[in-house]
Amino acid sequence: MKNITLDVTKATQFLAEGTVKAYEPKVKAAHEALENGTCPGNDFLGWLHLPSSITSDFLQEIQDCANTLRANCEAIVVAGIGGSYLGARAVIEALGNSFAWLVGDKKNPTILFAGNNIGEDYLSELTDYLKDKKFGVINISKSGTTTETALTFRLLKKQCEEQRGKDEAKNVIVAVTDAKKGAARAAADKEGYKTFVIPDNVGGRFSVLTPVGLLPIACAGFDIKLLVAGASDMEKACGTDVAYEENPAAVYAAVRNGLYEQAGKKIEIMVNYQPKLHYMSEWWKQLYGESEGKDGKGIFPASCDFTTDLHSMGQWIQQGERSIYETVISIEKPNRELLFPNDEENLDGLNFLAGKRVDEVNKMAELGTRLAHVDGGVPNIRVSVPVLNEYYIGQLIYFFEIACGISGNILGVNPFNQPGVEAYKKNMFALLDKPGYEAESKAIKERLERE
Repeated sequence: MKNITLDVTKATQFLAEGTVKAYEPKVKAAHEALENGTCPGNDFLGWLHLPSSITSDFLQEIQDCANTLRANCEAIVVAGIGGSYLGARAVIEALGNSFAWLVGDKKNPTILFAGNNIGEDYLSELTDYLKDKKFGVINISKSGTTTETALTFRLLKKQCEEQRGKDEAKNVIVAVTDAKKGAARAAADKEGYKTFVIPDNVGGRFSVLTPVGLLPIACAGFDIKLLVAGASDMEKACGTDVAYEENPAAVYAAVRNGLYEQAGKKIEIMVNYQPKLHYMSEWWKQLYGESEGKDGKGIFPASCDFTTDLHSMGQWIQQGERSIYETVISIEKPNRELLFPNDEENLDGLNFLAGKRVDEVNKMAELGTRLAHVDGGVPNIRVSVPVLNEYYIGQLIYFFEIACGISGNILGVNPFNQPGVEAYKKNMFALLDKPGYEAESKAIKERLERE
């Protein structure tokens, strides 16, 4: 099978000749630091060789649990936030029917996502929807105390037990959490829930190939063996033994750092021409934003869904401040075929498209936009994916993960921590008068009075 491929020709033309080659020593040093465990955050490198280390027995255990949930649930709620849900949602949305909630899929349960916000209306509407449903819950939390997820799980646990009875509920509630400690682990042990472990050495944004992502994806009816196989093959394609120019992750890391450091490109826009990839961009934004955005450094990760956003953001991209570049995920072959019909009256003037596939029009929109944006001063990187399936989504996931690790090391930051995430939590807990935050509560309330 082919691998995903990388085309940087429309980006390197914005760099001095030889720039990508000049980055080779930096890239190799960054990559070797990952392999040797000598980089900052080296206690969070469990994802590096995760795909090739996953056993068939482990995948079968996940599949067996998924089969139990699928057989006993009309709906399954995935409760998690950030890396605890974005990867799973990215894969499920990419591979699923865009109108699944309308067509009434009889083969697969409806997969819902919650615990990623504190919206009272959202949670009320969710609990209303579930009132007449046989539903289960996958609670994904390392600590079990993350506010958004813990609040949601408390609501869902109570509702599930009331609707199905406690004995039946415990068979359709699964905890993906720490091996030994934390509130979620304590609750799971007490109630007798099936559990899977979030490895200590895998951070949330790199966890999609752990049970964090694999269990929801299997529950949705997708082939997790094929997903892992794709990631494993990409692990080989991006190894330290692969020639620099032939290693897509190495080249991507070099080009993006070159654009940032030498061409002043501070914003990377992840672009797709396939609506199903919206949440893949959301996952990518967390991966790169949380990994690189620290110490006053980092490319700002943004995203656009084309051609939709060409009618809202297209003007700014074409002629706004030249601080941006684009990375385009291009799907070579769609999974379905739809032809433009002929219309005798031709009032819209579109008969010149009659008989053509919709995807041909989309591809010409992609090419035309790429050329226009390059002409407008926007460097363009293209990631080409043969077809949208589990295997190539697995490749895409690992490609971006390893490139992120290399890129963060080149930048000189710790790609695997996120100290800035805690700032808002401290303020929120102080404002809510959480026990233990008395001093912070007093200080912040005095500040608000002054302001």
